[in-house]
Amino acid sequence: MKKSLLLFVFSLIIQHMISAQSMDVLAIRKYTTNNSGKIISEFAELLSTPNVAANPAGQQKTAAFIMAMMNKRGIRKVQLLAASAPGTPPAVYGEVLVPGAKQTLIFYAHYDGQPVNPAQWAKGLDPFQATLFTGAIDQGGALIPFPVDNNYKSDWRIYSRSASDDKAGVDAILNGYDALVKTGATPGCNLKFFFEGEEEAGSPHLHEILDKYRSLLQSDLWIMCDGPVHQSGKKQIVFGVRGDAHLDLTVYASKRPLHSGHYGNWAPNPAMMLAKLLASMKDENGRVAIKGFYDDVTPLTVSEKKALAEVPSADEQMENELGISAVEMEGLSLSESINQPSLNINGMQSGNVGKMASNQIPTYATAVIDLRLVMGNDWKRQQQKVIDHIKSKGYFVTTNEPADEERKKYAKIIKIIPGEDGMNAQRTSMDLPVLQKVIAAVKSTSGEQVVLQPTSGGTLPLFLFEKLLNAHTVTVPIANHDNNQHAENENIRIGNLFDGIETMGALMMVK
Repeated sequence: MKKSLLLFVFSLIIQHMISAQSMDVLAIRKYTTNNSGKIISEFAELLSTPNVAANPAGQQKTAAFIMAMMNKRGIRKVQLLAASAPGTPPAVYGEVLVPGAKQTLIFYAHYDGQPVNPAQWAKGLDPFQATLFTGAIDQGGALIPFPVDNNYKSDWRIYSRSASDDKAGVDAILNGYDALVKTGATPGCNLKFFFEGEEEAGSPHLHEILDKYRSLLQSDLWIMCDGPVHQSGKKQIVFGVRGDAHLDLTVYASKRPLHSGHYGNWAPNPAMMLAKLLASMKDENGRVAIKGFYDDVTPLTVSEKKALAEVPSADEQMENELGISAVEMEGLSLSESINQPSLNINGMQSGNVGKMASNQIPTYATAVIDLRLVMGNDWKRQQQKVIDHIKSKGYFVTTNEPADEERKKYAKIIKIIPGEDGMNAQRTSMDLPVLQKVIAAVKSTSGEQVVLQPTSGGTLPLFLFEKLLNAHTVTVPIANHDNNQHAENENIRIGNLFDGIETMGALMMVK
């Protein structure tokens, strides 16, 4: 009886929180609409700064611009948190301490972007010049000027590198706070802001920054603003991420290329050898056939299984959108599939194709594979399972170009270079009280179902926050699912950006 009463009271409190926050959310929505021109203009300026690892000056300029955005909004203690290695992109930090607040939330996004090839972008677009389209380019969206009347439509899109991944996250967080202040609302908790500069490079110095500034970065929860909403367009909250590890494989045969007529059927073909080797790693149903690959997977909890069962199906939508008629793991939905460890071929190369093709047996064949991990997997152990599988197929494994003595001794030779920047998976318990408040806050911004995902398909270095800071993390993404992140024609839908501002503002009112 007492337990039922407590649950009833807690339910009333949550309902009151949603109702109260909804009024504030409406105020944020009105502010965002009335100031859309100013918001988009500043965002376009942020996008105009190159932010890839190959351009350190651009990275510094981007960090400086974000610091200026924070100072303009009255955020305190704005500073750069740097690693010891010279030239390393720093994290940008700031805070707002609220008198009497009992909890502290840290809002995370990253300001660096993926490498870019301008030649691959549509219509001669400059990846670092924000451009506005009436919709997705591949769906017939037309290039238009930014409106002088500041009347932006939700389905319009801004195209630029990092428009969605992840300068949109930076912009939504800072404008969420700005809208909160400008509408007279008060944050319900202490706020800290942390914008990383190396996420797309694998966060090689993040561990040092987190360790060095451990006391400054204490909190009750990190809210990560990165990635897309659910494919249906519904907002989602993601409680974990997959881990990631890579392996570079090169199979060797003849020391020089051979005429396929004179030597075909006699000389080993490394392309065929590699194809067979890769094919041995998965069965016909897409399940990884490597010994022990699934043995150490941590099962989902009851709460996680319930949440997964309630995720709306996006399978038919995505099959139509992508032009595919079958899935790799038959019987598993998209959401179920990303809660399994996977093995993927990122790329293969051997000889020439197309107009450059010739009748030859190549000297080598190479491939890159990535391993996506779930809870329980260790990235180094998972790499070793693949290496052991390759050895079981009769291959001599080396980390160097094979010497003549090795070529004479071994019929099958492969060079394996394991990636050194792997990450383990991470997942936060859905049952934490602070996460119930987060769920309520996000629901207060939407009249639709908020999707609760146990695990994201992508990877963030969240295990480092847990390991070094003993911190809890949760991801609240805002980008449209078809944003082309990591590829040409990256974009953010205007409606997603403005919804993201509302969501971040609502989260900042959590008490």
